Amino acid sequence: MSTPKPSAPFQGRALAEVVSELTEEIRELYTADEVPWVIGYSGGKDSTAVLQLVWLALQGLPADQRTKPVHVISTDTLVENPVVAAWVTQSLDTMGKAAAEQQLPIKPHRLIPEVKDTFWVNLIGRGYPAPRPKFRWCTERLKIKPSNAFIRRVVRRHGEAILVLGIRKTESQIRARVMAKHEKRRVRDRLSPNGNLPNSLIYSPIEAWGTDEVWMFLMQYSNAWGHRNKDLLTMYQGASEDSECPLVVDDTTPSCGDSRFGCWTCTLVDKDKSMTAMIRNDEEKEWMRPLLALRNELDDVSKEKETRDFRRMNGNVQLFHDGVIQGPYTQDARQTWLRKLLEAQTLVRRIAPESVRGIELITMEELHEIRRIWVFDKHEVEDTLPAIYEKATGEEFPGRPLDEQLVLGAEEIDLLKEVCDGDDIHFTMTRELLAVERQHRTMTRRSGLFKELEKAIKKGFYENEEDALAFAKRKQEIRNTAPTYVTLNEEITDAPS
Repeated sequence: MSTPKPSAPFQGRALAEVVSELTEEIRELYTADEVPWVIGYSGGKDSTAVLQLVWLALQGLPADQRTKPVHVISTDTLVENPVVAAWVTQSLDTMGKAAAEQQLPIKPHRLIPEVKDTFWVNLIGRGYPAPRPKFRWCTERLKIKPSNAFIRRVVRRHGEAILVLGIRKTESQIRARVMAKHEKRRVRDRLSPNGNLPNSLIYSPIEAWGTDEVWMFLMQYSNAWGHRNKDLLTMYQGASEDSECPLVVDDTTPSCGDSRFGCWTCTLVDKDKSMTAMIRNDEEKEWMRPLLALRNELDDVSKEKETRDFRRMNGNVQLFHDGVIQGPYTQDARQTWLRKLLEAQTLVRRIAPESVRGIELITMEELHEIRRIWVFDKHEVEDTLPAIYEKATGEEFPGRPLDEQLVLGAEEIDLLKEVCDGDDIHFTMTRELLAVERQHRTMTRRSGLFKELEKAIKKGFYENEEDALAFAKRKQEIRNTAPTYVTLNEEITDAPS
């Protein structure tokens, strides 16, 4: 039985012919209207190929026809693989200078999530557990919101936008199905409606290319803005996977954690194969070991019971089979994650090469927001963050003391703990009751005070997790055995008047 021959690149056509045809198509689309373009750029092979094609096409236009802006957006989640983050940042800087020198209307933009949406503010600040496939809270906040917000601003300003992406049908079966679905509603060749953003179209010039064809183009056509494509290939060769994170504008895009271009904190996959391979293949990247170790700790599900509260974020207890559904990270766990993160940052800054010696695993803005959440939202009035920072980094925390805003000082906290005699639930309930009353004390109208006090008491109602589990089971039994008229009465009582 003969082995089937692999298909020739570009179906046997010459690369120069394919590139010439595509750049002409790009020029026609670009000059057809005044709708601005937004190119999604991750720094990987596919987005680089697309941007390079657009760049070549614009170079072939007379200066008076380069009239509308081409925005190049790159979303930095602030927890990107540090090697790739440095590559992309440098690429954007080089790109901006080259575009200005060549008089091209290409404008690079580095987008970041709002501080309230960042990974560490949600995990360490609010206590969100490490992301899982069934609780993928990170993608929307870190990637979708920043890119979609930028595109919406362009649409508001110009009425429409064309989003240019390096998506390809051969990336995955899911990607192929999504693209085939949108193809049926196309208004022009390769222009598909965007199902998530009104008044925007998606243009995918290399949608039919395979991985080998992308690399063939990149190796034979030099990078138009002076960032060597051979260096990009070298970066890919350093890891086991060669996929990339495209611009994410919806939640159908798969996680990129097992690729070179994912977040180093990603727990949506079993292992971070790319960072592991980078460390194994290159001694100069040994400095990333503390990051990999922390990521693996976040992914350790065996410790979730001891690190997470038995109550949900709102204080409720939810049953699942014979146990409770674990809630957010406990105060102790969040403090531990912060300490380990700051220790990893301190160690990396000491052992890393000069080029990444000033790395920020967590920004000062995030630390201030985490401190605010702990003290004022969670009522953890001990205000432990400055001390954790100082012990982990050896530096004084650059933030103002909160003594005047705290309901209890250090001596009062110690006394309260002594009175509660090791009962952590009652200690945190009493601490929250005092903090809530303090917050409402200065208000002209103290509306909402009793609701907040009741909420705190409900959270501290239980003796321990076993008591909460027993209570939830009794409540469920009563609900299951209650006569129908009780349910009807509840519905009538709850119905709007």
